Amino acid sequence: MLKANVLLTTFKVNTFGRFFRVTTWGESHGKAVGCVVDGCPSNLPLEVGEVQKQLDRRRPGQSSYTTSRSEWDEVEIHSGVFENKTLGTPISMMVRNQDVDSSKYEQIKNTPRPGHADFAWRAKYVHVDYRGGGRSSARETVGRVAAGAIALKLIQSIKGDVVAYTKSVGETSSEETLDHLITGVRDLIDGNPVRALDAEAAPLMQDRILEARKQKDSVGGVVEAVCFGVPPGLGEPVFGKLSSDLAQALCSIPAVKGVEFGQGFNLSRMMGSQANDEYYVEGGEVKPKTNHMGGILGGISTGQPIVVRVAVKPTASIGKTQDTVNLTEGVNTKIQVEGRHDPCILPRAVPVVESMIALVLADHLIASGRISRNLD
Repeated sequence: MLKANVLLTTFKVNTFGRFFRVTTWGESHGKAVGCVVDGCPSNLPLEVGEVQKQLDRRRPGQSSYTTSRSEWDEVEIHSGVFENKTLGTPISMMVRNQDVDSSKYEQIKNTPRPGHADFAWRAKYVHVDYRGGGRSSARETVGRVAAGAIALKLIQSIKGDVVAYTKSVGETSSEETLDHLITGVRDLIDGNPVRALDAEAAPLMQDRILEARKQKDSVGGVVEAVCFGVPPGLGEPVFGKLSSDLAQALCSIPAVKGVEFGQGFNLSRMMGSQANDEYYVEGGEVKPKTNHMGGILGGISTGQPIVVRVAVKPTASIGKTQDTVNLTEGVNTKIQVEGRHDPCILPRAVPVVESMIALVLADHLIASGRISRNLD
């Protein structure tokens, strides 16, 4: 029923970045997933446990609010690190898939799941790994988080940081935004299973997820991230703006359907006199009174905290019966997706958002010369 376009099936983009580059590889139900990081400066202290800590935040089976697939996601570093320091050579990392159950996908391999990439990938490539979504699965983000852990260390080496958290789940949201870096903030966020900054809103978000699961449905939400210690001047207008690179990175995350900076879409409802960040001088330094623009103007970082939010759609795999088609027979049919799936992807999306932002910032910091190729 579907025919391949030969020109379109010969090119896949699996590498991200210019100077700090990451290539991810692997499929959801294959033997392993991982990444290769190229362009990381040498002499950066790096222990496997630091990468593992970030992967533990992303891994499945953490609570009743995530999928029950039980993967420990133990990372193996195969190259580029010696005596707990980077060498400046490619860093290869691998995580083996150990809790794979492909049986449920045999039944639906010819019936694309609504909301998934099944139909689009089949239309483009014809021959696909349909097990668990193959390469289009969120399992691919393991490599991103492993690489992001290294990028985050680079950013922290210049006293910067990237902190993400769940801003809302469905219609349940929090008004709290991290406006300054707090010691132990990650412990605060990871202290609740939805990874919310607001401890009072977290139980309400949890209830919303459990309600969706009980209804054999799913729910989406918003992840907010704040970047601290980003120096002014990052970004290359006009087509290499920091904001456009961040938007590209974040929109490449599975399930992300929207990105906004600062006040974002709220700016469309403001007057210019309300939206503009006015300046004042304090101690000989020029400062803005507000940060409505989210730390980026003209595509260039201003030195203020960068505030960005991403809209995450509800998990596509749900237990409700839905309409679809049988691609082999060319007829309408029904589908009820079985297996182990997240009722809400937000808690596990938080470290992925952090990682993609860190990859962009590390790339721009190296391009600007603020991080050298050989760390002192």
